[in-house]
Amino acid sequence: MNTNNANLYALFAANFPTDLSSCCIETEDRRYFSWSDVERASAKLANLLTSLNLQVGARVAVQVEKSAEALILYLATIRAGYVYLPLNTAYRDAEVDYFIRDAQPEVVICSPQQFGWVSQLAFKVGSRHVFTLDAPAEGNNSGSLLQRALSQSDQFETAQSLPHDLAAILYTSGTTGRSKGAMLTHANLASNAKVLKQAWGWNKDDVLLHALPLFHVHGLFVASHGALLNGTKIIFLPKFNARQVIHYLPRTTVFMGVPTYYVRLLQESGFTQDICKNMRLFISGSAPLLLDTFAEFSQRLHHTILERYGMSETTMLTSNPYVGQRLGGTVGKPLAGVDVRVVTANMGMCGVDEIGDIQVRGANVFQGYWRMPEKTAEEFTDDGYFRTGDVGKFDSEGYLSIVGRSKDLIISGGYNVYPKEIESFIDDMPEVLESAVIGLPHAEFGEAVAAIIILKPKEVLTEQALINRLKGMIANFKVPKKVFFLDELPRNAMGKVQKNLLRTQYQGNE
Repeated sequence: MNTNNANLYALFAANFPTDLSSCCIETEDRRYFSWSDVERASAKLANLLTSLNLQVGARVAVQVEKSAEALILYLATIRAGYVYLPLNTAYRDAEVDYFIRDAQPEVVICSPQQFGWVSQLAFKVGSRHVFTLDAPAEGNNSGSLLQRALSQSDQFETAQSLPHDLAAILYTSGTTGRSKGAMLTHANLASNAKVLKQAWGWNKDDVLLHALPLFHVHGLFVASHGALLNGTKIIFLPKFNARQVIHYLPRTTVFMGVPTYYVRLLQESGFTQDICKNMRLFISGSAPLLLDTFAEFSQRLHHTILERYGMSETTMLTSNPYVGQRLGGTVGKPLAGVDVRVVTANMGMCGVDEIGDIQVRGANVFQGYWRMPEKTAEEFTDDGYFRTGDVGKFDSEGYLSIVGRSKDLIISGGYNVYPKEIESFIDDMPEVLESAVIGLPHAEFGEAVAAIIILKPKEVLTEQALINRLKGMIANFKVPKKVFFLDELPRNAMGKVQKNLLRTQYQGNE
């Protein structure tokens, strides 16, 4: 193997276990893929992709349900030197149309059920090949990538890649405005995987329980990369199901989830300390973890959730320590090789507990937005820091807390209002399950603070009672002018509250 090859697959393969017959992936339906199976299957798919005579740097767009084969397809794509473009399985016609028009992939791979409309969209904008990953239950198998790969050789020399060659384009979740394609290189992804291996103490006895989707940083670049780089077995679940996770926990040591997963696990009586006796690490990310969840988890399981911070453009940036104090409500300290700073509006450095804009720099930070040079230039400072769009603060111990998105900042009567601060006071109220604070247009104040509240079952709290309580806790300009009650907050696939939808829903109600 060429040790100078920067291809991410080459890095993984160099760290596969000595015994390639051992299990790499175990699925819920009791299928087992050895490391040798993964090598040979990814070789077949890489040979098939190469046989299509794609251009250098060709994009391969993939919108398929989570499966072991889907993960192997990802590995085959980067192994062959092409650019992997995962798409959320929930996206419909108009969304897929936008991504395909923007990325112009030469190859599009979808589920058999979506083949009709996806192929029409793809061919219309110039894609050369459209496949399903697997074959439909009945009918023609000729469009199945797996079927066509059967006749290919199971040997493939991993494509030679330079560190700055693109490995993936990941579209931002689009909670505010149009999605942008973040370009991530082999070096970006490799550097982060290596740093996390050290930071989280991955060891040869680990087994990863994987319940996250594969179209996102968390499931693909954090969880999967972590296991592949460490030569660790993965128990692969098609989606999160609390009881199914509990069933597998005794056989695993590492679990990664979004906050919603932990809330649902804590609702299960079977989620006990005994079930988790072999667990080494629970990691949470992709959305803020409520302090109540953090505390209840610790009390019940005698495990402390490790919360970390990252984004599509940068993969992981900070983490609470594996060894040392994990502070609830924070995302820990900058990872090795990652520079994180919090700055004022005029680019001065913020002091301890002073809120400002979070900016980052490091080998993990993306190359820019796909075909958006002006937007890319706008998002980087003159000294090379990426403007994350997040607002936060460092405490005296160097732990970072995220206060919110700069786009969510509310300016009411000339005062800056940070929604996260108000949400933390509301979420501490015994009747409240969770909340979201937004700004709504207001003739007098410019923006009025509004709170959307989800109450705990059987609890009662009126708008006026909540406002009166807050008046005794926070400055008057921060107190919501309006309070709305919902059964649940709108979220995207990774559990982030979609405040843009709330702003649209309640506009005109201020």
